[in-house]
This record gives sequence, C-alpha cells and structure tokens, in this order.
Amino acid sequence: MSTSTPSPGPVVRADHDGDRRWFFGGGVHTWKVRAVESNGAFLLFEDQMAGGKMTPLHTHPDSDETMYMLEGEIRMHLDGQEHRVAAGGVVVAPRGVPHAFMVVSDTARMLCLHTPGCCEAFYWDASEPTTADTAAPGVVDFDRVRASAQHNGGIDLIGPPPFPTLMPSDPSRDVA
Repeated sequence: MSTSTPSPGPVVRADHDGDRRWFFGGGVHTWKVRAVESNGAFLLFEDQMAGGKMTPLHTHPDSDETMYMLEGEIRMHLDGQEHRVAAGGVVVAPRGVPHAFMVVSDTARMLCLHTPGCCEAFYWDASEPTTADTAAPGVVDFDRVRASAQHNGGIDLIGPPPFPTLMPSDPSRDVA
C-alpha cells in the first residue's frame, strides 16, 4: 500500500493579497502562491520594480523560471542573447540557462513562476517584510542576496549584470 502526501487546499488571493517582501536585489515581491501551498510544484510571486533594477547573471539549477510581464519593459539577457520584453510578453529561462534582466521602463511589474518551487528559501531569506506599495522602499544589498544563495541554494550567481549602467530615461537604452 502506498502513502501519498495530502494535497494542499485551494488558494485564492486578490490583487494585493499575499505576503509583501522587500527583495534585497531590488523590488517588492507579493507572494501569490508559496511552494507549500502547491505541494512544492511551483512558487508564484509578483515582482514590482523601479527602473534601472538589474539582476546579476545567474542560473537556477533545479527550477525553470517563467516571467510574465504585467507592466513596463525589461531587457532580458538569456543564454547569451538579448531580448526586449514588454507588458503581455513572457520569458522562460529553463533550469541551468544563464540569464539576467534590467528594467528599462520607469517601473515594471511581472509575475515570476518557478517550477518546481524549490527556490523559495533563497527568495525568502534574501528579503524582509514590507508594507510599502512602491518598488523602491528598501536598500539593495547584494551581500544579503549572495549569503542567501550560498545558504539556501536555488540559484547560482555566475557574474555581474551583463548590461551597461543606464538610467531608465536614457535614450540609448533602446539599443537592441
């Protein structure tokens, strides 16, 4: 006779519902579905970011990352190629594929889906609770991001952001 893990109950959250956390890599995460709520199948959070936010070049060795743009625009570096992704666009970074992004609009919002939800401990420990409604309430602290990556796994930081440092309103940001 086999035993199975009971399925978690249904999850319903309204637009602004969910734990809100300032991510030390920049941005406010609103946690829509935690890994435990999906029985580990996935992690889903909304990421609200200010223009100019950049991620270091990184991989997720054990999860696929899907980013669906709700508002704004990002420049996505994916496996050595750059792409512009605006509201309504989607990016899938399969596990192990190097990627990074930079917000090129004044602000941006995206849904971030990790399948499976094994990266949750990294994001949780690299963030802190916030009640802010904007994308810039806290201090960016990549030492905390690195420490969480080393302690929790879920992400391998492999290099600096592969983008020039530009302000969101800089017209040269439109370089393809």
